[in-house]
Amino acid sequence: MNTRNLSAVALIGRVLLSSLFLISGLGKLAAPAATKAYIAAAGLPLPDVAYIVAVIVEVGFGLALLVGYRSRIVATVMALFTLAAAFGFHAHFNDVNQQIHFLKNFAIAGGLLQIAALGAGAWTIDGLLARRQATH
Repeated sequence: MNTRNLSAVALIGRVLLSSLFLISGLGKLAAPAATKAYIAAAGLPLPDVAYIVAVIVEVGFGLALLVGYRSRIVATVMALFTLAAAFGFHAHFNDVNQQIHFLKNFAIAGGLLQIAALGAGAWTIDGLLARRQATH
């Protein structure tokens, strides 16, 4: 696969991964009380703080992932967040639906860890900044 194709595939991957977080985060912004109640019902501590963290990660980091800004750090934090969500919300292994959600979160974390390990591609803010630095 040539560099242009790799960059296009990396962009598509970032769009797909970030869309999940952005849609979820915007949903949380649209319904903060319901989101905090869901967090509390899951038995997690500090629903107000957890809500803020979730919005920051899902919207803020989701946008950063989409445009490829500080991609490796962003993807690592998002992977850890996704694993925490798996254990906090989907670790009900007697429910097949929750098992699927748990494994889905693990798969998403795996994709994010690929970005953390290999970078987000050339068509990113990170790539643009690296190219500018290389010419100066």
